[in-house]
Amino acid sequence: MRTVQVVGIGLGDPGQLTLDAVEALGGVDVVVLLHKPGPADELTAIRARIVERFAPQARVVERDDAVRDRTSPDYEGATERWRDERAALYEQTLLDEVPDGGSCALLVWGDPAIYDGTVEMLHRLDARGRVALDWRVVPGLGAPTVLAAAHRTTLTRTARAATITPARRVLDDSVDSGEADLVVMLDSPKDHGLDHLPDDATVYWGAYVGTPDEVLIAGRVGDVRAEILAARAEHRERKGWLMDTYLVRRR
Repeated sequence: MRTVQVVGIGLGDPGQLTLDAVEALGGVDVVVLLHKPGPADELTAIRARIVERFAPQARVVERDDAVRDRTSPDYEGATERWRDERAALYEQTLLDEVPDGGSCALLVWGDPAIYDGTVEMLHRLDARGRVALDWRVVPGLGAPTVLAAAHRTTLTRTARAATITPARRVLDDSVDSGEADLVVMLDSPKDHGLDHLPDDATVYWGAYVGTPDEVLIAGRVGDVRAEILAARAEHRERKGWLMDTYLVRRR
């Protein structure tokens, strides 16, 4: 039996780790770090610094992450194939690098409960049955929470609903058209959900939230749309990657 800790690490600032996360990292034998292709591997370097600080006793195992086809028109099918490949990668790594009776940490950016496939991947490993696991999830601060704090606002309003949605549901107009406020994540490099939202809504936008590169813009969508799109293009060009999140208050 191998023990696995799925640890939400927040958005790169060591101060965002919970005491539970610090305790979990301080008690494992191995930490697995997956390298991202291209400039986004900066996120792996941040994880490595967190491991150096909070898990100095752990042996670090590095692997290249499975490559995700983000250009496929079959988004859900491509995502499933990527998750299967990643599950196989983790499975073999656990068998090769974590001895029976040993423990391992998998570091998740933000919160494992919000648009991250690690929890579902471990369910797949359980179902495959090649490696016996005892695993738990340590929650972390996710981008929506950090975004709201940065803008000194709240994700919810009294007696109002809030919907967390991937941007593609906004782009194809399949998101609920009712009065719920929206927390929008995972915009594509080329298209942005703000182009599909009404001018009279209010947006609280942020990129690289919770990091030294944080960029924040807020206002009426019609007034700040061009500013946000220009900021996205500028910072993506500068860093080579961008992750942004935004809260939309609909009237």
